[in-house]
Amino acid sequence: MTDRTTATAPAHHRVYVDKQSPQAYRAMLATAEAVRATAAEAGLDRRLVELVNLRVSQINGCAYCLNLHTRAAIQAGETTQRLGVLAAWRDTELFSPQERAALGLAEATTSPADAALQEDAYAAAREVLTDDQLSAVVWVAVAINAFNRVSILSKHPVRAIPGQ
Repeated sequence: MTDRTTATAPAHHRVYVDKQSPQAYRAMLATAEAVRATAAEAGLDRRLVELVNLRVSQINGCAYCLNLHTRAAIQAGETTQRLGVLAAWRDTELFSPQERAALGLAEATTSPADAALQEDAYAAAREVLTDDQLSAVVWVAVAINAFNRVSILSKHPVRAIPGQ
């Protein structure tokens, strides 16, 4: 027996899995809210959280999340200079030791098969982040990785903002 959506949808049609399965998506949104609260309770600045969201989205190539979190980072006070060099954060002194530790840990969370990267990033994070902060950064990276997959596989569009 075939699902009515797959039986009538053209081959190029994408299912927006967030819309198709709203209960699961609402659970993801609730998780994201808990992760934001955990990060705030751990003393992580919203700009750092958005840097992690952006770096993970860069690695995953999620245009929708990059668009969304660039706006959120700017709203949180992030500079266009730092956003512009985020992909090369290791090659600049624009990021604090805490931000560098968080970005390294976020990259390791996003690419868990790279054991050497994971161990190096974890060790560096242990030197700079508290246990609560380290845990919060991992949760932020896990959450944005999940949202990246939803948006990438759904092919959520990025629309131009009028006047920009």
